[in-house]
Amino acid sequence: MRALSIAATGMSAQQLNVEVIANNIANINTTGFKRARAEFTDLLYQVERTNSIPNSSGTSAIPEGAQLGLGTRLAAIRNVHLQGPLANSGNRMDVAINGTGWFQVGGPDGETLYTRAGAFNTNENGQIVTLDGYEVLPAMTVPANTIDVHINQSGEVYAQVAGQTTQTLLGQFTLASFPNSAGLEELGGNLFRQTVSSGSATTGVPGQVGFGKLEQGYLEGSNVDPVKEITDLISAQRAYEMNSKVIQAADDMAGTVSKGIR
Repeated sequence: MRALSIAATGMSAQQLNVEVIANNIANINTTGFKRARAEFTDLLYQVERTNSIPNSSGTSAIPEGAQLGLGTRLAAIRNVHLQGPLANSGNRMDVAINGTGWFQVGGPDGETLYTRAGAFNTNENGQIVTLDGYEVLPAMTVPANTIDVHINQSGEVYAQVAGQTTQTLLGQFTLASFPNSAGLEELGGNLFRQTVSSGSATTGVPGQVGFGKLEQGYLEGSNVDPVKEITDLISAQRAYEMNSKVIQAADDMAGTVSKGIR
């Protein structure tokens, strides 16, 4: 019976939906995390009766045909790039983007990667790096005798060096934006890679048109809404149960037929 295979695609879809929700909930406290949403589409349709053609010679076209859907399938797992809440971290090297844009970091193979997680620090050479040690681009080095570091909303980085009365400009943060941020490839570790689907990166200074401002001493939290995730989880669970009921009903119907034959 086709109902068995159709309902099976529904159960598989809802299982994947629950897995996406589980990943969202697991990253509820991950800095800069963007929640994902599973998108589904219907499968091919089996034509039982074709419309738009006459039923017999000399008659009008059939207004409605008969097409049977064969289930559902995954279309995409879409990242929802909405702004997460900003929280004061107390660390002067932490930076949050308030608005649109991505930090640029140098990957292990020399490629440019992108992140919203601005939990930065300095390495043994004074270079500003991510928590995994990837250098922030453009590269900036904090002198060893620095007393304090100031990062303004435009991304300029100043250092108060011991023995000097004026602050020294170390460099300038720049941000990247994409025509389709949802097309970025997730690499884990809060890192993303540019793809053909995302389009090419456009860089600019924080605060310019199309780019957010920087907030020193803050981190952008996950944009996962616990209430929404629990609601979606219950909805997916109920949909899974309904599909399982369809399989049970179809199996009972097939059993009735086999018993009648015997």
